Amino acid sequence: MSSSGEERGVVVAEPEPPRGNRSRFAFACAILASMTSIILGYDIGVMSGAAIFIKDDLKLSDIQLEILMGILNIYSLIGSGAAGRTSDWIGRRYTIVLAGSFFFCGALLMGFATNYPFIMVGRFIAGIGVGYAMMIAPVYTAEVAPASSRGFLSSFPEIFINIGILLGYVSNYFFSKLPEHLGWRFMLGVGAVPSVFLAIGVLAMPESPRWLVLQGRIGDAFKVLDKTSNTKEEAISRLNDTKRAAGIPDDMTDDVIVVPNNKTAGKGVWKDLLVRPTPSVRHILIACLGIHFAQQASGIDAVVLYSPTIFSKAGLRSKNDQLLATVAVGVVKTLFIVVGTCVVDRFGRRALLLTSMGGMFISLTALGTSLTVIGRNPGQTIKWAIGLSVSTVMSFVATFSIGAGPVTWVYCSEIFPVRLRAQGASLGVMLNRLMSGIIGMTFLSLAKGLTIGGAFLLFAGVAAAAWVFFFTFLPETRGVALEEMESLFGSYSANKKNNVMRTGKEVVDEQ
Repeated sequence: MSSSGEERGVVVAEPEPPRGNRSRFAFACAILASMTSIILGYDIGVMSGAAIFIKDDLKLSDIQLEILMGILNIYSLIGSGAAGRTSDWIGRRYTIVLAGSFFFCGALLMGFATNYPFIMVGRFIAGIGVGYAMMIAPVYTAEVAPASSRGFLSSFPEIFINIGILLGYVSNYFFSKLPEHLGWRFMLGVGAVPSVFLAIGVLAMPESPRWLVLQGRIGDAFKVLDKTSNTKEEAISRLNDTKRAAGIPDDMTDDVIVVPNNKTAGKGVWKDLLVRPTPSVRHILIACLGIHFAQQASGIDAVVLYSPTIFSKAGLRSKNDQLLATVAVGVVKTLFIVVGTCVVDRFGRRALLLTSMGGMFISLTALGTSLTVIGRNPGQTIKWAIGLSVSTVMSFVATFSIGAGPVTWVYCSEIFPVRLRAQGASLGVMLNRLMSGIIGMTFLSLAKGLTIGGAFLLFAGVAAAAWVFFFTFLPETRGVALEEMESLFGSYSANKKNNVMRTGKEVVDEQ
């Protein structure tokens, strides 16, 4: 037995680095992992404005434009489906590199596209990268972060997505000054640049300690945990909890061990997740899929992708005004995502989700009503309805960003048992991207069939149903160790939820 293994067997009191140094290291890891999300956000945001010019330059129909806007998320299902197995095989860190490589190639192809099929090939390659990135960034961050700051750090991918969306909107505004055939190509092609910095930054990241444990690299896992935990005792406790969750006996303390019955390599995982789940795992899976469905089916990507179209229907006629209003959407979305991230560990996941979805319902109802009034009075300038439409778009993205945006990724990255986490999280991402793709590819047709106001009233109905689901199904997980999450699920009673909420508060108070 190595000396380091003996040290981990008992808690040894010794001088420690200041707590701030450890926190900064976990903070830096979360930022580097979340860099993929900036690229993803840029791709989403830039297409919102680029679509105006692509449609005119390539002479696309509304159907072709819808497919171009939403197909990225359908393509991302390939990456999402492969991400769990890939990250268990090559590790979380190199899966992030793989995602960045797909982004780089996809952005270059879209930037040099000369026709519709060419740009669709670029969307296909970039979409695979989207699927990888959306699964791996929150999982990696959740596995590196200590429980006391896991919610804050796990929200980073959503913050960086919104920064990327804002950068995409700004890029639209500035490159729109170029000739039409060049502007949209610069908008899309510039997205390749951040991928280079991502590849360099990943070299400074440690591997996920939980993945290292599952590979039997106990010594390496402890080094990472020691750098990211608030105290050495916490690092030892997290290591022991992870070993137990992975089925490794406590007496196996060497730096490198052979992991007994390592089912995480793929054998039995899908069966335990989908075919023969325990009551707790079934509850976790329903919670994960439900929250991902609600996040997208309530219409956020309709606003993100089609903001210029919405503002046009609301009465803003010039492309310049539409793009400026779209930039304002990006600013509001980014500011409020930061607010949500800062309070997620203070107020808890459940409270933010309920507050967020309630605000989204009110905003969508008001937006749908005002757009309906404008649509029924063509040729008239109804100032109150125009003002209400613009302001409720802003309030919708604000209330989304304070809860449903960041908390979805935090919640689903932390609730699965360690052996099922990568595959479980990938299922949630697949559903998220599927719903996003459906919304993106059908919104214009939906707006024609129901009117644009009717489409947003439909989204309001989804938000109301989601609020009931959150209230009924989702227990509080704030401050609970990842290895203890499974014990919080399996019962849908109100008493269980109250006990869970108290438990989360007690853990945070103790820390």
